[in-house]
Amino acid sequence: MVTKHPIPGGDEGMMTLGEGISIQLLGPIRAWRDGTEISLGPPKQRAVLALLASRVGDVVGIDRIIDAVWGSEIPRTATNGVHTYVAGLRCALDPGRSRRGSSSVIDSSAGGYCLRVSPEAVDVTRFTRGHAQARRARTESDTENALALYEDALALWHGEPFVGIPGPFAAMERTRLQDLRMTAIEEWASDMLQAGRHTEVVADLSEAAAQEPLREKLRWLLMLALYRCDRQAHALAVYTETRRLLSQELGIDPGVELRNLHQEILAGSAVSACREQPAPPPPASEPGGDSLPNHTPLPAQLPPLARGFVGRTAELSRLEQVLTDEGARPGADTPVAVLDGLAGVGKTAVVLEAARRLKDHFPDGQLFVDLGGTGLQGGFLSATEALAQLLRSLGVDGTRIPCDLAGRVSLYRSLLYGRRMLVVLDDALSADQLRPLIPRGTSCVLATSRRRLSGLAVRDGAHLIGIRPLSDLESAQLITYLGGDRLRGEQAAIMRLTRVCGGLPLALRSAVEGLTALHDVPPSTAAESYADPHGLLDRLTVEGDAAANLRTVFEASYQALPTEAARMFRYLGLHSGGAITVQQAATLADTSLARARDLLAQLANDHLLDRVADHRYRFHSLMAIYAAECARQEPKAHRDMALVRLLGEREDFGTHQAVREEEERLSQVR
Repeated sequence: MVTKHPIPGGDEGMMTLGEGISIQLLGPIRAWRDGTEISLGPPKQRAVLALLASRVGDVVGIDRIIDAVWGSEIPRTATNGVHTYVAGLRCALDPGRSRRGSSSVIDSSAGGYCLRVSPEAVDVTRFTRGHAQARRARTESDTENALALYEDALALWHGEPFVGIPGPFAAMERTRLQDLRMTAIEEWASDMLQAGRHTEVVADLSEAAAQEPLREKLRWLLMLALYRCDRQAHALAVYTETRRLLSQELGIDPGVELRNLHQEILAGSAVSACREQPAPPPPASEPGGDSLPNHTPLPAQLPPLARGFVGRTAELSRLEQVLTDEGARPGADTPVAVLDGLAGVGKTAVVLEAARRLKDHFPDGQLFVDLGGTGLQGGFLSATEALAQLLRSLGVDGTRIPCDLAGRVSLYRSLLYGRRMLVVLDDALSADQLRPLIPRGTSCVLATSRRRLSGLAVRDGAHLIGIRPLSDLESAQLITYLGGDRLRGEQAAIMRLTRVCGGLPLALRSAVEGLTALHDVPPSTAAESYADPHGLLDRLTVEGDAAANLRTVFEASYQALPTEAARMFRYLGLHSGGAITVQQAATLADTSLARARDLLAQLANDHLLDRVADHRYRFHSLMAIYAAECARQEPKAHRDMALVRLLGEREDFGTHQAVREEEERLSQVR
């Protein structure tokens, strides 16, 4: 049995290289030097050693160490803490080093630290390579050698890996290594059953099934072993317990293989062991690295880009610089770029065009998640939900996805560590939603948001790139391309739509589609129907498609506003046009200058208002129409008083012609 093979728990068992250092990660973190166990210090110091030992020969950046040990709760003293822990490890692992001398065990290099020991000094390396050798022997039908190799590899385990070690990296490695161990046990047990040694595996399979009660393959093997030992009742009891656990914990029934075995046992049929061929093992040269699960295709999830992309030369150039130049610097952290702008301005299109142009820089694939920040598709995705989607895209089985946010973040970042993958996160709601989705290392993140996420720039170093409306020339180019023969040479119609749509690609596309549908009406005549602002948003509506409906996408931004900011937005809709000063906003909303200034800044950050100069703001022409519609939600008496305040008069409202004109304008807007 596995548990009866020699356990290298003593010093000699760990000393595979004779002299020098050896490290145990498959159980409590321990280390030996020349056969003498070393005191490794407090838990976080052991956590630093565990990380370095998992990346033997690689330089691990200080930021990566901080992230691995502290996760999202990083103290201000974290960097000093890392230096202190490394100094303690150097004293423990390299006691002969002079106080100012360089360490032969832990190097300082390129903004990080590197553990300089043989990979074979770490038990995880020996387990990984032993497991790979056993699988190769198995594929060659050398059962006897395969069983010996499996047993030698499994005998390296001394309990739960990384036990007592804090931090998200340790939690992730604990899960990953335990999964590898269970896979090895399953393969070993299958070969044992194939060899007719069913009695010897019952105890080990029972122990493993108790540790991983929802792992159906272990249960299948245990049922078969019990049946082979003439313990049919016990085998059926295992099935009953499995069905109960799966129903209670996951709300599912046992899989087909388990159900079929149950029926065969009930019928007393002869059951043979399933001897599947294992997938080729991962390269043994990276013992601590995670790999995408076998047979998982490289993700290529970017949605198609709408035809007719024009302009955006400066933005694309900036993105290329961020993602290629910065990402290529040694020791650089993950480049993050967030494109923000008004609803309908084409942020997603710019991101997808940049991703298309730069895809060769990311050979490990592209991930895409719609975070639903605007709520057009229902509720927005939480970071926990988005990570579940990303992990499934990376081939992680649903039953292996951690339940908690920290566990999912750790597994996700570990799977992407060392890979060049492009992660596109569309329609982000907030910085807090994005932060857990940012990997570490050589991958890159492109995101879009209707809000300017300043906190992500300040705390996480993200590049914020504002997307403005298209110029008149670019708008005309897009109209001409989309309109084809219908609008070729129709300069009057093209210029009319250009002025009406204010450079918003969504509005331009809707307008061209509207003109194209009126194929019996001359384009210049059809374009005149867009000249009147009253009802314009109706004419720029695509029925049955919320994402293509201009009023709907504006409304999603408005509905996301806090109560006070939404009220200010409605009162600004009473303004007749032109620049809005802080004084005018305060007067309309009947609030203080300081509060008006804050609310205007919030509306500008959410791209419902443009900041044109210090303390002066302006609506986009189409947003002004929508704001006027929203203003009608205020009671008429409140609107009247706001206009009276704006005009600076104190006498009866009915004597003010200007006020009546404002009300007339509002009455014509839906």
